Amino acid sequence: MIKNIMKNKIKNIFIDGPILPSKIAESIQKHQSKKNIGGHNIFLGQVRADVINGQKVSAIDYSAQTEIANQICYEIRETAFKKHDLTCMHIYHSLGIVSAGEICFFVFVSSEHRAPVFESLKEIVNEIKEKLPIFGKEIFEDQSYKWKVNQ
Repeated sequence: MIKNIMKNKIKNIFIDGPILPSKIAESIQKHQSKKNIGGHNIFLGQVRADVINGQKVSAIDYSAQTEIANQICYEIRETAFKKHDLTCMHIYHSLGIVSAGEICFFVFVSSEHRAPVFESLKEIVNEIKEKLPIFGKEIFEDQSYKWKVNQ
């Protein structure tokens, strides 16, 4: 029973394909009714058209161990709420193909004051990049690929 309760609290952070600007705008717009919030901070991760060994990246095909990733993300989220006095947090990451120039990662934090959002965002983003089992296959213009190494 406890496991079922915990499972219900764990949010699926994954979205098929790119994260659309309308999704980001909708998240921001919903917060206008929350009158106890005084500061927001947003991180948007975008697929770059890197050139690797003379080949240009046209897209990244993301895959993940979703159940484990969602559990770890839940733990990162709960720790950040306790540590930084946050009011709200949204985390989304793409699965599947995301073309160069499109958004693949979105983190949005809110608090009563600005200091907690500035202090928390970098930490949250870095922990997600370091700990979540998310994999990116960089697809080149000629459709060959290479597994991405996070930096």
